[in-house]
Amino acid sequence: MIELKNLCKTFTQKNGQLFKAVDDVNLTVNEGEICVLLGPSGCGKTTTMKMINRLITPTSGQVLINGEDTANIDTVTLRRNIGYVIQQIGLFPNMTIEDNITVVPRMLGWDKKRCRERARELMSMVAMDPDRFLQRYPREMSGGQQQRIGVIRALAADAPVLLMDEPFGAVDPINREQIQNEFQQMQRQLGKTVLMVSHDIDEAIKLGDQIAVFRQGRMVQCAGADEILAHPADEFVASFVGQDRTLKRLLLVQAREVADMQETQTATLDTPLASAFGVMDDSDLRHLTVVDADGKPLGYVRRKEAKGVEGVCADKLQPISVTSQADENLRVVLSRLYEHNLTWLPVVDTDGRYSGEVSQDYIAGYLNSGRTHGRVARVN
Repeated sequence: MIELKNLCKTFTQKNGQLFKAVDDVNLTVNEGEICVLLGPSGCGKTTTMKMINRLITPTSGQVLINGEDTANIDTVTLRRNIGYVIQQIGLFPNMTIEDNITVVPRMLGWDKKRCRERARELMSMVAMDPDRFLQRYPREMSGGQQQRIGVIRALAADAPVLLMDEPFGAVDPINREQIQNEFQQMQRQLGKTVLMVSHDIDEAIKLGDQIAVFRQGRMVQCAGADEILAHPADEFVASFVGQDRTLKRLLLVQAREVADMQETQTATLDTPLASAFGVMDDSDLRHLTVVDADGKPLGYVRRKEAKGVEGVCADKLQPISVTSQADENLRVVLSRLYEHNLTWLPVVDTDGRYSGEVSQDYIAGYLNSGRTHGRVARVN
């Protein structure tokens, strides 16, 4: 959907010297993806983004949207097809919230009924009651509420491309996280192609399908978040993403990914203890999960309690007090392990069926395995 080819921007400084703010950037953002441009202040990420909707004219190179060179599109048409969100929200103070949201649709000739329906739909997406808020003015709303309006205003005309310049940076941490969550939920429904500028690695990890790291006008690495955290391209990237980058990866990996690396072994209530011990002995397991006829975990038996003992697993069944959902990230799982003083816990799917287990050792093994679910790194 968005493609940058050898994009450059050179400015002439007051002393007459040339300054290359963006230096030969090549980047592809596929339809429906969120790409975060990440880096310190002055690294060229905002300049790069502004060249996409021609707020800044490139010195050389191309910007293509859906395969069409934007140099061949008139500015008004180009910008009507691109939503734009900035940190300084810029709501019109003398307009109601409804009128603020529907500015662009009204310019495009939408009728009042359609505009109002669109405003109500978007307000509901950010959990704001349309009947309560649409006829208010910006001054009657909190900073976090105004920021939400700024985001949905950019979505009002249903533009396929959305540019966001540090859109959540001006709000407090609690509101920021909530707005990020709401934006993620909207993105799942709308599937926009998003280019976002940020200097916050945690925000980039949370929201980005891919992250492009900038330094002094150049893109030094572009990959999925897990790839960048696991395999930073150089010392600059490693330093920027933080010394705790391995711990940050916990947010990106789901319990099922760790569970899937292990062979699943289970028993039933009527499995002989001798057979259960044999399975544990052959696979070097300390315990074996016991499931019912539907595959749901009932408890577990310990290897030491099954050794040389007659009877069935039901006789030595230990209860399972805590489980993990397959789609929970490892940070949640690890927190739960520590909270309950456990070394392992079973992983269940949405129907409660046993699908493996996660342990502290398994988590460490995954993080050290070199495996990632990110993209292959691309360096310009």
